[in-house]
Amino acid sequence: MQTTLSERASHLPRAAEAESILRTCVHCGFCNATCPTYQLLGDELDGPRGRIYLIKQVLEGNEVTQKTQQHLDRCLSCRNCETTCPSGVDYHNLLDIGRAVVDAAVPRPLGQRLLREGLRQTVPHPDLFKSLVNGGQVFRALLPGLLQSKLPRSVYPAKPRPMTHRERQVLMLEGCVQPGLSPNTNAAAARVLDRLGISVIATREAGCCGAVDYHLDAQAAGLDRARRNIDAWWPGIEKGAEAIVQTASGCGAFIKDYGHLLASDPAYADKAKKVSELARDLVEVLRDEPLEKLGIHASQRLAFHCPCTLQHGQKLGGAVEALLSELGFNLTSVPDGHLCCGSAGTYSLTQPELSRQLRDNKLNALESGHPEVIVTANIGCQSHLDGAGRTPVRHWIELVEAALP
Repeated sequence: MQTTLSERASHLPRAAEAESILRTCVHCGFCNATCPTYQLLGDELDGPRGRIYLIKQVLEGNEVTQKTQQHLDRCLSCRNCETTCPSGVDYHNLLDIGRAVVDAAVPRPLGQRLLREGLRQTVPHPDLFKSLVNGGQVFRALLPGLLQSKLPRSVYPAKPRPMTHRERQVLMLEGCVQPGLSPNTNAAAARVLDRLGISVIATREAGCCGAVDYHLDAQAAGLDRARRNIDAWWPGIEKGAEAIVQTASGCGAFIKDYGHLLASDPAYADKAKKVSELARDLVEVLRDEPLEKLGIHASQRLAFHCPCTLQHGQKLGGAVEALLSELGFNLTSVPDGHLCCGSAGTYSLTQPELSRQLRDNKLNALESGHPEVIVTANIGCQSHLDGAGRTPVRHWIELVEAALP
């Protein structure tokens, strides 16, 4: 797509990157066919092609309006369009660049500002968030329906983590909301890895991956969190940790982008590149191990929800399904498995109506094979889908751990 950046836009830190991405797009529209919001709304400006055109207009110096901001806000950042695009358009990075310019030019209404700032002040802080979840459970009946749906229906306490120290060691991101919403997930991962001769080094100093800030109008704060995580992990990397494991695919997709996002930071560029190279979703670690050592012969009937950040962001679609099938789980067929569930980080709070429609559509697809349990690989999707109060939703590693002899 022919693009001529305005004088002002040409001085942006990522101006050359934006222009290069825009020139990659041939405006074919294949992306709209797999865009969840375009399918719901049928508006060209609520599909990737239209949003790319809006960003192009902004960077060429055209007026920026609240309507522009609204169409960009409605994007889930699911990256389905990137999987579909025949030209390889790096849409999510262009969207980040465009959103930063638009958010700087268009002040949000007070209610939106308070919501976003409130999310930024609570969600990335694990101890505070866990306290709020625990308090919410006590006063659940008094909370509005939307907040009630964000609380877990059942909290599975964290089982004891192995105390053994194996020769092979990995680091693990503890995360920000997962310890409060699903505290057993990382413990289950550690127990399974221990059976395979791998010790997990938990690093509490590495908390939120930075994605929450980064996608809520605070990109600089998000990158600062990335730097803190790199500093927290670096001693373990120097001691020979073979991977940095994430059990939440949303965090994993963002950490794998550290190298790109901090490439222009002379103090962190090399370290960020190394961290991104070491970042592994849990399934990437397990699929390379001799799973027969686990001694699992499961038969439970499951539906697997493959998060967008796993299949589109990390290109690992089918990996968890193959592993679960190898272990004996009975996986049901899921129609339209490529479509987003509507969680998308904080999207379910900033765009509740669209998010709810996408969630209900996704649950209809997941339940069509009559599974006993739905499993997923991302805490945001898990909480969002389970909040509908239908078929129970858990992280897949918990079921694997529960099946250990």
